[in-house]
Amino acid sequence: MMPSLTAERVRRDLDVVAHAGLGLDDFFAEAVESISRAVPNDAICVAGLDPSSLLLTSARKYGCLLGQDHKDAQWGLLEYGRDEETAFREMAAHGVDAVGLHVATRGEPRASDRMNELMIPEYAFHDEARLILRDGGHVWGGISFFRAGTGCRPFDDDEVEFLGTLSRTLAHGVRSGLLCTVVAEPQATPTGPAVLIVDRNDEIVQMSAGSQDRIDDLTAGANSGAAVNPIYSLIGAARRYGRGDSQLPPRLRVRGRSGMWLVINASPLSSSDGRVGEVVVTIEEARPPDIVPIVVEAFGLTARERDVAQMVLQGVATKDIAAALHLSAYTVQDHLKSIFDKAGVRSRRDLIARVYFDQYAPRLNQPLTPSGSFLPEQ
Repeated sequence: MMPSLTAERVRRDLDVVAHAGLGLDDFFAEAVESISRAVPNDAICVAGLDPSSLLLTSARKYGCLLGQDHKDAQWGLLEYGRDEETAFREMAAHGVDAVGLHVATRGEPRASDRMNELMIPEYAFHDEARLILRDGGHVWGGISFFRAGTGCRPFDDDEVEFLGTLSRTLAHGVRSGLLCTVVAEPQATPTGPAVLIVDRNDEIVQMSAGSQDRIDDLTAGANSGAAVNPIYSLIGAARRYGRGDSQLPPRLRVRGRSGMWLVINASPLSSSDGRVGEVVVTIEEARPPDIVPIVVEAFGLTARERDVAQMVLQGVATKDIAAALHLSAYTVQDHLKSIFDKAGVRSRRDLIARVYFDQYAPRLNQPLTPSGSFLPEQ
């Protein structure tokens, strides 16, 4: 049984770290070190997730997984291309914050495809505990803890229950960390979308000019897994969509290491000779309408505050916000005060700058296309 003093100390430490305003790299480094004091493990993998699509945005590795990136593409294809109740998206959908594979599979971890085909034969990991980072209705990430060796002690119920209690605190740290990075070198001239073609054997067989730069921007610091991690997760999801197992083509928003927000789409291809399994992937700079929802969610606003913030970012006056939302102007002002406090700003102008400034400032005087993106300079 986990000592209660250790558990409480770890919870307090994590609460301090989650509210310290750290970037994601520093936050996760502190968090996994603290959690490991209460839940011993041989390796940890932290997955960033898009709260709308639950697709992978980044992966950070610790312990004996660090530097072991040669099978990352296979992980993405298994995690998002197969149906499994302990997949992060399934845990999120069913309200499960933490699970232990040994318990979930009744002592048969090979019943899990990712354990049977990847984790056991490649890394000798014989048990995994998973934690979803959930704050309210949004999931911001997931963490996998591994124990190695055929005789390893499985994660027990107390450890899994303890991990579940950390979900909201860790999600807060992720929300804050997403907003810490600023664009290092804002692009005055967009480079346009990068296009990748992936064949049925999971090889990238064609890519447009500039694609490698976009891929490289998907790394997540010194502990990052392979840069292509999000891409192969999308490929797995695109094939599920092509089989009719999901209703929408996969799409995710991710903040690159440069600080630039990107949107990545994937879609299955069909060919005249009946070949299946090929996928086209596009990576492009996010448009302002793509960024606003995820940034507003990251501020931790209530549903009504989100409505007000969205209208402020569209330049709507207070009296018109009040009329549209059937509120008094005084109530709108109360919501604005709360929004400013949560976003760490003091005015409407500051809020708009907080959301847009670092990525779009060099082009604020340029017109938008009908899709909401900036026109390239001539």
